[in-house]
Amino acid sequence: LPRDGGGCPCRVSSVLNRDVKQFGKKHMFDASEETCWNSDQGTCQWVTLDFPRTVKVSQLHIQFQGGFSSRLCTLEGCRAGEDPVKISELYPEDTNAMQISFATFQVEETVLDKLKITFENSTDFFGRIVVYHLGVLGEKL
Repeated sequence: LPRDGGGCPCRVSSVLNRDVKQFGKKHMFDASEETCWNSDQGTCQWVTLDFPRTVKVSQLHIQFQGGFSSRLCTLEGCRAGEDPVKISELYPEDTNAMQISFATFQVEETVLDKLKITFENSTDFFGRIVVYHLGVLGEKL
């Protein structure tokens, strides 16, 4: 799947101070180490990806800002027109308050059109999540 998000529509739960220019969702896919998606505060931030065609997902790459990661990520997915079902739970490590932590997760191969990643148990006291890079690996069907 293309690293730029594949041109697939993406939605996020919130953006810090509603400043989409500086902290918007597009920054998760721009391959820049300088930009990021920064959520606003609140529990259970999330990202959804609507793929333009059916895909088989096998891996997920997430690069968090240390101190603003998630102790638990829940993946849900579905085919078009179906209700999302839970695929798996991932447990990223928050390695250091100033470090960017890059996590790669093998995902049970799942065929889907939509993927939702819910960031539960933020390591930030206010529930903020900061993601520098989000990559979904797999194949188009």
